[in-house]
Parts: sequence; C-alpha cells; structure tokens
Amino acid sequence: MAQPRTSQTPGKFLRFTAWLSFILNVVIIGTGGAVRLTGSGLGCSEWPLCTKDSLVTTPEMGIHGLIEFGNRTISGPILLAAIIVLVLSLRLQPRRKELTVLASTVLALVLTQALLGGMVVWFHLNANLVGVHYFLSVVLVAITAAYLVRMYEPAGPRVRVVSPSFASFTHLTSFMMLLTVIFGIFTTGAGPHSGDISVIRDGFDASLLAHLHSWPGYITAGLLLLLVVWSIQSEYPTTRWSIALLLLMTVQIFVGVYQARNGLPAFAVGVHMVLASLTVATLVVLIMRLKTVKTAF
Repeated sequence: MAQPRTSQTPGKFLRFTAWLSFILNVVIIGTGGAVRLTGSGLGCSEWPLCTKDSLVTTPEMGIHGLIEFGNRTISGPILLAAIIVLVLSLRLQPRRKELTVLASTVLALVLTQALLGGMVVWFHLNANLVGVHYFLSVVLVAITAAYLVRMYEPAGPRVRVVSPSFASFTHLTSFMMLLTVIFGIFTTGAGPHSGDISVIRDGFDASLLAHLHSWPGYITAGLLLLLVVWSIQSEYPTTRWSIALLLLMTVQIFVGVYQARNGLPAFAVGVHMVLASLTVATLVVLIMRLKTVKTAF
C-alpha cells in the first residue's frame, strides 16, 4: 500500500527537483572537466561576462568559447534547482528540519561556487583555486546525495543499526577516501591539463603526487573489501551499498592506472573526475545507512 501523503512527505515535484539538482551537479563536473581538458579555461576571458563586451561567447572565441560558455550556462539551472528544493523543503517544517539544513547548505555552496568560478578566471586558472573549485563540486554532489537519502526516509530520530566497531571502521574508510580525493586534486594540479596553454602548473612533482594519490586509494579499496565481508557476515543493511562502493572504487583504480600508463589521455581523466564524485556520493549513502529512522522499526 502506498504511503499516505502528509505535510512531512516530500511531493513529486520536490523529489524530481532534488534528483535534478544531484544530476546537474554531477554533469557540471563533467563539463567543467571538459573545459580544463580541452584547454578552454579562458575560452571566456572575463566573468561574469564572457568577454568585455558580450555576456555570451562570440564567433571569435571559437570552440573554446563555446565549451566554456556552455559550462557556465549549467550554473543557472543548478541555482534554480537549489532554490526550488530549499523553498519546498521549508514547507515541510518543522518535522523535516534536516532537509532544510541540507538544502540551505547546497544553495550556499552553489553561490560560493559561482563566485569561486569567477575568481578562477580572474586569477587566470590558478591551480589551487581550480582544485578548491573541483573539491567543492564533489562536496555538492555528496550533499545532494545525502538529501536524496533523507528525502525518502520518514521523519523521526535516527538510530544506529550496525555495531560501533563497524561504524568506526566505515569512518576510517571515509577518511582514507578523503585523502585519496585530496591527493588526486593535487596530482591533477601538477599534471599537463591546466585549462589553457599559457597557464603554469603548481610546481609539485607530478610523479610523486601520483604515487601519493594511489597509495590511499589502494588502502581504501582494501578497507572496502573488508567492509563488504563484514557487512555480509553480519547481515547489515549496508551490504548493498558497500558492494556498490567497492565496485565503483575498483573501476576508479582501473581508470587511474590506465591514464597513468597512457600519458593521461583527456577522456580518461574526465571519466576519473566524474567517477570520483559518484564514488564519494555512494560513500555518503553508505554512511547514512549506518542508521535508520527509529519509527521504521
């Protein structure tokens, strides 16, 4: 029997918009990666205008202008979706405060990202700013994923459904994945894909950083394998998501090894960037499955 619609239950339009918000935040990582990997980072030389005299790209800007402006246009739907999700979440108050908090955080980060994107252009694709820009994009994907999880859960206090040791081990795995992502950002910052031929890289040893990026990645994969076995043996509700996360991490490792051994082809690097955000989103779902709403028992 379908769950009756109440003032605490997200409606169809909210569910649609929340999913759209998540998808768009993943998509813009792909398009942002395309900007960088095709050398289109300064395809629009100004911000918020594309050129000093035009809001949109001009024929003189060529393909690089089209790629960069195309990436910028996605920011509008992302902002609109974030606003709609927040407004509709406010209507579910006071029992669904967690949805409002998550939606407010998403909107704040979207606005921050817009300003940071402008700073990236103003400072001519500074590698550190670009790295922060990407990291916040991954955070946005993670938070929109968390919103989706809570959106489908009923209101009420949440209680842990796994042992304390399993929860701690999951958080240790999360920390290792965080290190993997951070070192991956530094590695990309030292690599050949700067976003424009004139941009100087951050000066770090790319080969060393590649190893520093891979080591926590391998450790994370090993920890995930243990989590899967532990979850299956204990019959925890985290099993499905721990398996999904292990599979994603395995694909990520294969893509990472492939690109490292083949001169960092742009397409592989782009896939690696997008998969990183989906891997983190899956990790967020796994962490949230450590608990369930008390009324669900």
